[in-house]
Amino acid sequence: MFGPFERMIAGRYLRARRGERFVSIIAIFSLVGIALGVATLIIVMSVMNGFKADLLGRILGLNGDLSVYGLSRTISDYDAVAGRVRAVPGVVSAAPLVESQVLLNSGSYNAGGLVRGMTRADLVGLHEVSDNLVAGSLDDFGGDDTIVVGTTLAERAGLTVGGRLTLVSPQGAATAFGTMPRVRAYRVVAIFDAGVSDYNSSYVFLPLHAAQVYFQLPGQVTQIQVMTKDAENVIPIRTAIEKAMDGEVRVMDWTQSNNAFFGAVQVEQNVMFLILTLIILVAAFNVISSLIMMVKDKSADIAVLRTLGATRGAIMRIFLMCGASVGVTGTFAGTALGIVFCLNIERIRQLLQRMTGTDLFNAEVYYLEHLPAKLVWSQVIEVIAMALVLSLLATLYPSWRAAKTDPVEALRHE
Repeated sequence: MFGPFERMIAGRYLRARRGERFVSIIAIFSLVGIALGVATLIIVMSVMNGFKADLLGRILGLNGDLSVYGLSRTISDYDAVAGRVRAVPGVVSAAPLVESQVLLNSGSYNAGGLVRGMTRADLVGLHEVSDNLVAGSLDDFGGDDTIVVGTTLAERAGLTVGGRLTLVSPQGAATAFGTMPRVRAYRVVAIFDAGVSDYNSSYVFLPLHAAQVYFQLPGQVTQIQVMTKDAENVIPIRTAIEKAMDGEVRVMDWTQSNNAFFGAVQVEQNVMFLILTLIILVAAFNVISSLIMMVKDKSADIAVLRTLGATRGAIMRIFLMCGASVGVTGTFAGTALGIVFCLNIERIRQLLQRMTGTDLFNAEVYYLEHLPAKLVWSQVIEVIAMALVLSLLATLYPSWRAAKTDPVEALRHE
């Protein structure tokens, strides 16, 4: 499509001589603008993909893909119900548990928290906890006075393995003086780091029997937590469980319980993509302005080329190559910059924090302990294609103007 003559002339126009530096500088700024726009779009989309995937993985890892509830407040024959749920294709595990809110107290520390009562085997199967212990062991988890807490709670309450944490439940026993809250101290046997600030600061785990005794639920649980093989395709499994249980229970999957949260993340991701695309669009307008100035500056050269036999198509292709070279170089330079940045984003964050002395990623605000980034190559390809198309479209009008230049008029004014 582009002959040697056209490539030679386009290359010559891109190498500015003395007195032509201004046009060349504008082209360089256009190239840098496209590169920064592409890199920024790749980085932001990757961070948002990583944020969504990491948060989804950790939330589902702790809360399960599905939750099975009784038609009343509790489930009595939970072993039989859990067995029927495990028999459903696609279900990996079904863990009965007791869950309730309490007040956590240790010395001067007081805060609300969530208690989960689980068997030791089920807690070991909860890999977000069992694989991330920072102190203690689950071997001692099982007595009536044992408890497992998160790192943030342990730091704030001054707890270590062997320390005591007091639980206060408002659902106490009725007396002549009113309802008295239930209060009991438990011995810390392990401390975990789930990687999510909210869970590290407020979730505690009791043995299932101890939780049933404390919350006065003998032989009962509040729900059954279900893990599946494919969390992304959880709706058919939910339907299968509902059919297997024949309306005896209520089933809620993560898309229902966290729909608003993850929906907001998806909307934000789409909006950020549109906003950051404007950076590339602005850079494409810079390509238009630089090419128009180049056409005006080279009008005499265009007239000479036309008189020597160059066709309108050849002139148009010359300036298309000039603009496309800027767009292609900027796009691939920005792609390389964005990929390298994403692969080293946590190191860059740590470096910037040390240099500025500020916390750039507050775990209590963003729920995660580190800045995640997940490159989705299909999105990277979409960004590259979009940048190349915008750059090519930006070259069409100036190239058409160059091809329409009348050599007689151009030479007359020269």
